[in-house]
Amino acid sequence: MEFVSIRIITGDVARLVDFYERATGLRAVRATEDFAEIRTPHATLAIAGTRTVPLFAPGSARPAANQSVITEFLVDDVDRVHQNLTHYVTDFVAGPTTMPWGNRSLLFRDPDGNLVNFFTPVTPAAIEKFRSH
Repeated sequence: MEFVSIRIITGDVARLVDFYERATGLRAVRATEDFAEIRTPHATLAIAGTRTVPLFAPGSARPAANQSVITEFLVDDVDRVHQNLTHYVTDFVAGPTTMPWGNRSLLFRDPDGNLVNFFTPVTPAAIEKFRSH
């Protein structure tokens, strides 16, 4: 089995795609006005509109209702990324902080309130863990 993507359901695909393009520096691949993907070498962030939900199961997902998932991106320099985002991200939850497991993390919310973590491994063990990425 291989984990390949996470999908965020939103009421405003264009707004959320624009946010993630600016935050990540990656261009989205837009399949329709209701679906886009931000692809990385190891996983994809899919962004889908509410009109896609009935295709799976009506009422199964609601936009801006996440209270438990954090979408995470490995970045080269989380402090530099934080500086680049300060004029764009409006809801920083925690500035760059070195975690007990060795990652320096930046936690913020996207326009729908979903938690996003950009992180950089900084201890030898954490660096080794992500060496192949």
